[in-house]
Amino acid sequence: MQIHPHSESNQSHNRREQGLEKLLSRLVRRIRRDELVRETTNQLREMLQVDRVVLYYFYGQWEGQVTFESLSSEEFSILGSTGPDDCFNDEYAALYLAGRVKAIADIELESMESCHRDFLRSLQVRANLVVPIVIPRGLWGLLIAHHCQGPHNWSQSNMEMMQTAAQTLATDRNILES
Repeated sequence: MQIHPHSESNQSHNRREQGLEKLLSRLVRRIRRDELVRETTNQLREMLQVDRVVLYYFYGQWEGQVTFESLSSEEFSILGSTGPDDCFNDEYAALYLAGRVKAIADIELESMESCHRDFLRSLQVRANLVVPIVIPRGLWGLLIAHHCQGPHNWSQSNMEMMQTAAQTLATDRNILES
């Protein structure tokens, strides 16, 4: 029996090509996903007339961080911020998993845990609107609008706009496959 070095190198070459194709496919999905999220947060910030719209992505069991943001001014950037571990627990996660939409016109007047209020203050938040992004695997992230310069009354149409955007993200093939 004679081994042909050529056939081994062809198999190796084919494996490398398949690996490169998979990598390229993942990169294309990621770019498309990122562009959709970027467009969505920019459009929402402009339509809602707020200081900041962010995507808070869950990378672990109720652990996540701000991975995208659209800002009215760079001074409001919180990119990379993580939430306070003590405040976001199973109880809150279950509410968002069930579709909870939370609108707060003024954090100074809203009844909430002090750790949550302190956390929002540290991010310069005065008003916020939070909508879950739920995919078949569970809670993928939160779409959050912040107004930093003062209170902000959220209308029903504001909430519906955020919910529609969250649903668009939740059903996008590039997000479902990420």
